Amino acid sequence: MMKMPVRIHAEKTGNNAYLNSSSSVVNVGQIFTKGDLKEVSQEVGKYKVLNIPTKINKGTVEIITLVELIRKADKVGSSEVVLLAKLGIRPFSYGLVVQMVYDNGSVFSPNVLDLTEDDLMETFASGVSMVASLALAISYPTLAAAPHIFLNAYKNVLVISITID
Repeated sequence: MMKMPVRIHAEKTGNNAYLNSSSSVVNVGQIFTKGDLKEVSQEVGKYKVLNIPTKINKGTVEIITLVELIRKADKVGSSEVVLLAKLGIRPFSYGLVVQMVYDNGSVFSPNVLDLTEDDLMETFASGVSMVASLALAISYPTLAAAPHIFLNAYKNVLVISITID
């Protein structure tokens, strides 16, 4: 493919030096691009390292077939990072997954970290309610049961006053 243009050029210019080296000239592909050839070859080289078939179309590099570049839990190399950055893909997320919480010799589930102030207030109110119920059931005065004891006493006094009238 390249021997014929070299022969024609040698005949037109009269420079036969190219014909002597024609045995070293082999068939090669040609790339037509508007950009710098070094940049294009570097771009194509990046894809070849990752075994991605490409073609050059109107000055841009196109990927010919669908390629699964990375999979979940695979280690991502520098070539993949460069290619994904060039394509504008950012599939990475970093973070920790808490499995257990250790504090002063106690081990808790990670749900403890998700508690809000409202959750704590609700749990506390539920505990106070249980203490008040138990104290009322056994007739034991506590701070939690005091409002209920006073309310029950007021009701009893009110009933007695109504029945006396």
